Amino acid sequence: MMDKKFMRAAIREAEKARAADEVPIGAVIEFQGEIIAAGYNLRETSQETLSHAELVAMQEANKRIGSWRLEDCTLYVTLEPCPMCAGAIVQSRIKRVVYGAPDPKAGCCGTLMNLLDDERFNHQVKWTSGVLEEECAELLRGFFRELRGRKKK
Repeated sequence: MMDKKFMRAAIREAEKARAADEVPIGAVIEFQGEIIAAGYNLRETSQETLSHAELVAMQEANKRIGSWRLEDCTLYVTLEPCPMCAGAIVQSRIKRVVYGAPDPKAGCCGTLMNLLDDERFNHQVKWTSGVLEEECAELLRGFFRELRGRKKK
């Protein structure tokens, strides 16, 4: 029940990205039952590689907690984290990741590989996939369908 509640908040963040003409990916970070940080994809707006939803939310959470360690936090994100974000998640010591849609091109939380629970790292992250998967996937499908339609014109 709580996973769906927080994923809906991540979906609202993804909708903000879409409104900004960004790929609609959103993330929130939960700590002790409360959302302490949120972010959405800003790569096109910022023209910065690191402007993924997860990283934006993680930076906000670091400031809110006052530490780089996010040990008792859960990250909710609409799309499976990429290698860059999965690496940052491991480094941040986030306890758990919950994602909506799998990413067949860059997913590193079970699809192409799994960086989150690789025992060679000094920290492993629990993860859950497929929470509100269809809603999350449809945000992306709709965005890219619209983008292709604009390019044809």
